[in-house]
Amino acid sequence: MDLFEKLKKNRGPIGQHAKDSHGYFTFPKLEGDIGTRMVFRGKERLIWSLNNYLGLANHPEVRKADNEGAAKFGFASPMGARMMSGNTNQHEQLENELSAFMGKEDTILLNFGYQGMVSAIDCLVDRHDVIVYDSESHACIIDGVRLHMGKRFVFPHNDITNCEKQLERATRIVEETGGSILLITEGVFGMSGDMGRLKDIVELKKKFEFRLFVDDAHGFGTMGKTGAGTGEEQGVLDEIDIYFSTFAKSMAMIGGFISSREDIVEYLRYNMRSQIFAKSLPSALVIGALKRLELLRSQPELKDNLWKVVNALQSGLKEAGFDIGKTQSPVTPVFMTGTIGEATNLIYDMRENYDIFCSMVVYPVVPKGIIILRLIPTAVHTIEDVNYTIDAFRKAYVKLKAGEYASDKIAAF
Repeated sequence: MDLFEKLKKNRGPIGQHAKDSHGYFTFPKLEGDIGTRMVFRGKERLIWSLNNYLGLANHPEVRKADNEGAAKFGFASPMGARMMSGNTNQHEQLENELSAFMGKEDTILLNFGYQGMVSAIDCLVDRHDVIVYDSESHACIIDGVRLHMGKRFVFPHNDITNCEKQLERATRIVEETGGSILLITEGVFGMSGDMGRLKDIVELKKKFEFRLFVDDAHGFGTMGKTGAGTGEEQGVLDEIDIYFSTFAKSMAMIGGFISSREDIVEYLRYNMRSQIFAKSLPSALVIGALKRLELLRSQPELKDNLWKVVNALQSGLKEAGFDIGKTQSPVTPVFMTGTIGEATNLIYDMRENYDIFCSMVVYPVVPKGIIILRLIPTAVHTIEDVNYTIDAFRKAYVKLKAGEYASDKIAAF
């Protein structure tokens, strides 16, 4: 069969709905300055779908730093990969400041979080090693694990008993191969919002020899006393051997980083293909990241206000009868069962009649039959925003129960 013909017949679980959903339910266009109010299809909406946790995207000091960085360096500088010609004092300063904040010996900057995670996994293990990972790990972890040429074992989400069984299996294998074990999980799971059981996993180090790699994209800046993430929240930051986060959430920009022991970061610097063979992160972005990190450290009121909004939104939704699962973070999922048509009708009603924009998550991101309406509160939302949204969800819930959204087809727009 011709390759193009094969792709035409199998558009993928989401792509099969492209003609009915593109531009509204998928690939929507939000216009205007990033914030709690943006324009969607010509009308202002209340936005609950941006991972701008601390509200830094349009913070005046951030905008000033971004503008000054762009004016001074443009977006071409530095040219080349960091190993060859793309290293600067600013890049090293940001790495040093992240290391100090995270309490780790060293840090490597990443051009992108997704690419960085995939490449880091590929770099850290070889065919003699075994990976053990959580079943609800982010797609970047799954893709990195798929590149692994050795054994990999998955444990059901946050199931420590089963995790221990997988470590037993892994241990038997590495005793034969002479390899090592890498356990990968998340600090905060981006769909369900619950935390990885890092403290319990760390306890398993007393029985097994493995290194712990934590993706804390949603925990960095939002969790822990200082915002140093889920490891700080659970009191095990020092036991996380390799700490990863993206800048795309609390820092509201492009890029990411890995913090670990100095010798491990040095190994990554000289062996991580996505960084060796890619152009360096532009200096203008590094300058912006330095300002964002400064505000994250010096203005704890940003995180405090975020959690005021989080607690008000989540408690209000639960009181209104919605199932928000076991979230322990700002990630606020509203779980539903039903057809995609039912979910799109609800989303359409919320956007067009209540001017509320939130995202819908369906298979393959979540299991078949499950639909999540995902809300992301931020430090720049207000309690008035929360109250209005809860009232709208209450009204939508009545319609949902009455069958007003029932349909087998995606809502027309």
